[in-house]
Amino acid sequence: MLSAKVTCNSHGQDSSYFLGWEEYEKNPFDEIKNPKGIIQMGLAENQLSFDLLESWLNNNPQPMGFKNHNNQSIFKELALFQDYHGLPAFKNALVEFMSEIRENTVTFDPNNLVLTAGATSANETLMFCLANPGDAFLLPTPYYPGFDRDLKWRTGAEIVPIHCSSINGFRITKSALEEAYKQAQTQNLKVKGILVTNPSNPLGTSLSLHELDLLVDFISSKNIHLISDEIYSGTVFSSPSFTSIMEVLKNRNLINTELSKRVHIVYSLSKDLGLPGFRIGAIYSNDERVVSAATKMSSFGLVSSQTQYLLSEILSDHKFTKNYLSENRRRLKQRHEMLVKGLQRSGITCLESNSGLFCWVDMRHLLSSNTFEGEMELWKKIVYEVGLNISPGSSCHCSEPGWFRVCFANMSEETLDLAMQRVKVFVDSMAKKMNQNRLQQLVNRNSRRSKSLPKLVFELSFHQRDVLVDER
Repeated sequence: MLSAKVTCNSHGQDSSYFLGWEEYEKNPFDEIKNPKGIIQMGLAENQLSFDLLESWLNNNPQPMGFKNHNNQSIFKELALFQDYHGLPAFKNALVEFMSEIRENTVTFDPNNLVLTAGATSANETLMFCLANPGDAFLLPTPYYPGFDRDLKWRTGAEIVPIHCSSINGFRITKSALEEAYKQAQTQNLKVKGILVTNPSNPLGTSLSLHELDLLVDFISSKNIHLISDEIYSGTVFSSPSFTSIMEVLKNRNLINTELSKRVHIVYSLSKDLGLPGFRIGAIYSNDERVVSAATKMSSFGLVSSQTQYLLSEILSDHKFTKNYLSENRRRLKQRHEMLVKGLQRSGITCLESNSGLFCWVDMRHLLSSNTFEGEMELWKKIVYEVGLNISPGSSCHCSEPGWFRVCFANMSEETLDLAMQRVKVFVDSMAKKMNQNRLQQLVNRNSRRSKSLPKLVFELSFHQRDVLVDER
């Protein structure tokens, strides 16, 4: 007999978010080998600034050779037993980098930091620390599809959506918070906290000060926890600027209070530095009991000493990190504008955003019906006919059909331009078919009404003219 985990279906792997990846892997685009393959636009990966990191490595060969600044080998020291508390030099460098991203408005204590093998591990570890099986966390929609796996699969925790609307740009409201809390109670779920991503994945927007204040007031009134996943904090490329939950606590004089012990931050270098393969994640908590428990649990997913040493050297070079953050933001903004303008040429708009590696794209006008069935029909056409893997809003638990997450930072400008060309051809062909259908419907309607021939010809001529104009 096998464990129930082997046969259970709560991992979320059957989500269209993951299914799109599977289709891409069967037929991946390659400029030379497979130019008609599927372009991967469902991967939130930052590949825009590798040259900056590679330049640093070329100019600083000692860390890659496992040597110190005296050119002495430290290979044996790094290869032997590692304390799962992490290398002090790396933890110090990481909290300084986190402060730098926040323009040094707040500081972080390395003693409150727990290293994990990526943000996935950090979020799951916090679930184990804060919730019992069957307890619930509230998440604003739309949210990252992987949370269904990360938060629930092994922990047994539940997710209750905080339904946000396009009417106000999917902003969190007090009424939405209260409604989600009541919904959890209706399901006999004990709410242990709220988890937000700031900036948001998939919206590409940073939380406003008003939203952050709402969240602090709400967890205070309900005596619950708040997890702020700030993995995209260094990707904010235009106004408004990023505001960390730590800044809110500081400005409201809540640091070192009981409430601050219920606020926890998740961070990673996967997005800001574009290093997901290095598996660098972290939990920051003001509750020493959470830090102690999470540190013990981190022994099941440690970051290698070699990785910690290399990154401690990179992050300690403040001249480099300052230049990197500035240049990376500039490149993200440029690439974001390229995607937005490319979609606009096809008559497609995006939610106004200021951060992240993706856009939240409005394709509601392209749906055959205003339903999630209509959304899946459109998504399949985009994957199989257009050759683009994008993420449908339903995979992000969006309550409104027709929204899609489209990533832009994991490909070259040439590939992104090709993707936009494919979209334009697809939308134009859809418009042509819609015009032809309208024309046929008019013919049928006029036939049923037995219109006189001159009147029918006159009316058709105007519709044919419209079709020709649309085609041009």
